[in-house]
Amino acid sequence: MKPSFRIKTLSSVAALSLALTMTGCATSGSGTTVSDVINASSSASTASTVASSSSTETDTSSVSAADVSEDTHFDEDDLQWDAEKETTVNLADGASKASGTDADKVAVDGDTVTISAAGTYRISGELSDGKIVVAAGKEDVVRIILDDASITSSTGSAIEVDESNETLLYLEKGTSNSVSDASTYADTTEDAANAAIYSMADLTIAGEGSLAVNGNYQDGIVSKDGLVIASGNLNVTAADDGIKGKDYVAMLGGNIEITAAEDGIKSTNDTDEDRGWLHQYGGQLSVAAGDDGIKAEQVLTLSGGTATVSKSNEGLEAPTVNLSGATVNVTATDDGVNATVGRTDTETQGGGGGMDTAQDAHLIISGGKVTVTAEGDGLDSNGDISVTGGTTVVNGPTNGGNGALDSNGDISVDGGVLIAAGSDGMAEGLSDSSKQSGVQASLGTTVEAGTVIHIVDSNDKVVASFVTTKSTANVVYSSSEIVDGDSYSIYSGGSADVEAGLGTGSIADATKVATATAGEFESGMGGMGARPGIQ
Repeated sequence: MKPSFRIKTLSSVAALSLALTMTGCATSGSGTTVSDVINASSSASTASTVASSSSTETDTSSVSAADVSEDTHFDEDDLQWDAEKETTVNLADGASKASGTDADKVAVDGDTVTISAAGTYRISGELSDGKIVVAAGKEDVVRIILDDASITSSTGSAIEVDESNETLLYLEKGTSNSVSDASTYADTTEDAANAAIYSMADLTIAGEGSLAVNGNYQDGIVSKDGLVIASGNLNVTAADDGIKGKDYVAMLGGNIEITAAEDGIKSTNDTDEDRGWLHQYGGQLSVAAGDDGIKAEQVLTLSGGTATVSKSNEGLEAPTVNLSGATVNVTATDDGVNATVGRTDTETQGGGGGMDTAQDAHLIISGGKVTVTAEGDGLDSNGDISVTGGTTVVNGPTNGGNGALDSNGDISVDGGVLIAAGSDGMAEGLSDSSKQSGVQASLGTTVEAGTVIHIVDSNDKVVASFVTTKSTANVVYSSSEIVDGDSYSIYSGGSADVEAGLGTGSIADATKVATATAGEFESGMGGMGARPGIQ
């Protein structure tokens, strides 16, 4: 007879799906690797022209384990436990107490509460100057349920995982939790903790409650191993970086808001094969960063949900950037999306990437809705740029030292819709490797922000209407409606059904400013020379 026990009720259908179908890291080698992502050939998809979205509505999408292609530490056992075997920890200044199954595995020393073994620990109450420490065995799985818990430390991290196999922070539905670390740390050695939540082991965050994280010293949340965010409402503020996972960061759902003085969210492993990746599968991610918004040392993938970088130096950055289905909105004072193996001397000196030798870097857009507003290059790759699907709108630079598109290799479009508008001096068009044609036009004058630009065929049919958010002097447009070799006219003025981005419009009262032949492209000073037409 099976033992009788009660399973903790999961808070949502999405969480239940995750728990029942999660395959975990014990795979037989199947699943997508970093090499697979880089070498994959994406099928072209048809995308209609749509307006760029700036919606602030919460994206509650999430994925099941069957949709997670990479290997992670997260498995079906993580979100299931016997509620009758929970250990209760009531926090109180100078009077914290533990009761229940594993109460003897909880040590209270002043206002430091240490968990030393596997188990499920429900933590409530408040510490005005204390911390939670996990110092369990190397094979132990520790679940910490935050149930209206508030922890502040004046000496270091608020939650510190020194050792375990995996630690799960579960945010109880309907609860508000907070952690805040010190502004100066007692231990400042190289390998010491430096975040409000700091883990030396794999870390998982799940549940439907909320968690406010204040990283007053340096970072907000750090895992020196893998990090999975399955669900939850996180608000992270950090004096340095917001969220970091060394081996990987997997976001399956939830609502994450990050305000960071340096990088927003990133994975940091730049040496181990198939590590150093960040993948957003679902949920809503909002980042305001002083440096890079969303970053990975090897592969960055946004395949679902909504990712908004409202402030950054460079919005998205990795050697391989793969945008395959998410709604992405990026604002950057330098490059909007940057595929780079490392910053070059030319980049450091303020030059464009187009004069450098092509690197093993890849910017791949195969689906979704991507909107970029950048003062530097809009889409920048020190290798190649490949667009095979989705809708991509680039509001590029106004200065002549950068371009809406900038690549050291090919810029190929084999599907989807692309419009890239910006300055004229470093403008690049498509490469002759493109299978889908396009139109590039120098407007002859600078068109002011908010002006409608129309692409019109030889029969006076408006193919696309684009409303600029910045002054524009050069436009590149590609879609399945463009016929290679045909002549197109570019108009400014008139009207459109969108306030910004792509839509439909009318050329009544508009002025023709340029003509172009589809498939004929020229590059400015930043390019690799003139691009021949598509054959």
